Amino acid sequence: MKFLIVSFALVAFVAAQQYHVQPPIAILKQAQDISPEGTYNYQYETENGIAVAESGAPQPVGPKGEPAVVAQGQYQYTAPDGTPIALSYVADENGFRPQGAHLPVAPAVPEQIQRAVAYVLAHPQPENQQ
Repeated sequence: MKFLIVSFALVAFVAAQQYHVQPPIAILKQAQDISPEGTYNYQYETENGIAVAESGAPQPVGPKGEPAVVAQGQYQYTAPDGTPIALSYVADENGFRPQGAHLPVAPAVPEQIQRAVAYVLAHPQPENQQ
């Protein structure tokens, strides 16, 4: 019986260590505005350095001018390794387009490939030729 009680106590102790609860993070600043026409903006900052802001509005997009929300914003925080992360973005008919120093950059297209693509575009093949 003592073994069973000690086993349960050990399991409870290990479980408590795995589910360490962090205290809540305070919100230092928060604002939002939403209009009936569909425009909006919001922003907030937390005590652990997170800052977010976004605004958007319905805009005519596409070939027929269909309304869609076009948004722009930014956010920043500190990554677990201590790196500051800052990202700004636009989201519209061309998709989500982020910008930030931490984002990877594609390598330059080699000059030979650029020349080959330019040649192929300048000399299209007839469609019935195989």
